[in-house]
Amino acid sequence: MTEPSPSAEQPTVPAAPPRVAIVTSRYNASITDALEHGAREEFARRAHRGTVEVISAPGAFELVALSSAAVATGRFAGVCALGCVIKGDTDHDRYINSAVAHGLAELASRTGVPVAFGLLTTNDTAQAEARAGGSSGNKGTEAMGALLDTIDAIHALQQHTDSPVTGGRPDKVTGDRTGR
Repeated sequence: MTEPSPSAEQPTVPAAPPRVAIVTSRYNASITDALEHGAREEFARRAHRGTVEVISAPGAFELVALSSAAVATGRFAGVCALGCVIKGDTDHDRYINSAVAHGLAELASRTGVPVAFGLLTTNDTAQAEARAGGSSGNKGTEAMGALLDTIDAIHALQQHTDSPVTGGRPDKVTGDRTGR
């Protein structure tokens, strides 16, 4: 009896070095450039010989289409989607944020390729600046860390080994990162 062939719904994620895409919204570029810088630094710190490819998106809404296109190429172990939506005078931000969150989650669920959510959804510019390398850290760094941890965990599941935790676990209550 032959073994069943792997399903197209279950992609094989390489152990290392990973190739990942960073899809960055150019809208609010002063913020998204800082997010991308943080993501690149985290990738370089953690992935060593891996490869990162940056794809520019016109705005946050387009993060879903371009992340989907990146996944469809089959070249990437994961995608880190980065953007910034700052609340304005209307509810426009809520619709964009919700559509992007649902679209990226559905993409990851449907394909099995991890997609990190690095979309800042802030009330004002000061909050965005604080989360893009300011007093609240860099959410681009955090998104890339989450992506690399997820890639490692998927690989461990596929290899039937324990999942490595390389970045520790963030604890918002204490502000610390704890190891396992």
